[in-house]
Amino acid sequence: MAGRRVALVTGASRGIGAATALRLAREGFDVAVNYVQSEQRAREVAARVEGLGRRALIVRADVADYPQVKAMVARVVDELGGLHVLVNNAGYSSHFEPEALPVDEWRRMLAVTLDAAFYAAKEAIPHMKRAGWGRIVNVSSLRALAGSAKGAHYAAAKAGLIGLTKSLALALGPYGITVNAVAPGYTRTDMTRKALEEQGEQILKQIPVRRVAEPEEVAALIAFLCSDEAGSITGETISLNGGIYMR
Repeated sequence: MAGRRVALVTGASRGIGAATALRLAREGFDVAVNYVQSEQRAREVAARVEGLGRRALIVRADVADYPQVKAMVARVVDELGGLHVLVNNAGYSSHFEPEALPVDEWRRMLAVTLDAAFYAAKEAIPHMKRAGWGRIVNVSSLRALAGSAKGAHYAAAKAGLIGLTKSLALALGPYGITVNAVAPGYTRTDMTRKALEEQGEQILKQIPVRRVAEPEEVAALIAFLCSDEAGSITGETISLNGGIYMR
């Protein structure tokens, strides 16, 4: 696709989101950095994007709130001139036995993970159709494939992303828009730091490659799926889990 390309990465102030924003900048994208709490970190990511010679925009929005997502996408298009790539990365984790899982927590998890991805895609699609080119990548999880004894809400929300991915891929393929998901396993982020500190040795024994992934490795796959070269890949869920779960 000719011309400047614009990417929006949700939850981009840290971890996989931050690594993805920087990788996309290296690949030539101007990047909108979404955050909800960590403004300073978002500003640091944006500064690094600009240091790579690309334009950056930080946008605060709770992606679980549709009006905020709608306003976010409108601002990105207005200030950066379009929207060609959407990476739905925002999320969080919490742990409960099924019978102890609060209904409000179930609903919040689905809102932040699944509803948010739909909201952002819904708003981004018209701009991608107008451009005749687009890429949507949803960040799912190993838990979507293998389940989670203490995270039924997390696993269900991430599994929902896979169904959303396939459905959008079917609908959008004729418009030059691909939609894929990535399913990371254990990755060295703030979200997994406590588990790795407390159970690191036990976790590594389960992983055939005997190490966890780095955020930059996930970002590299996402960036490839956002490239012209990946134009024939759509509706797929690609795992990065070191072999801990194979389908």
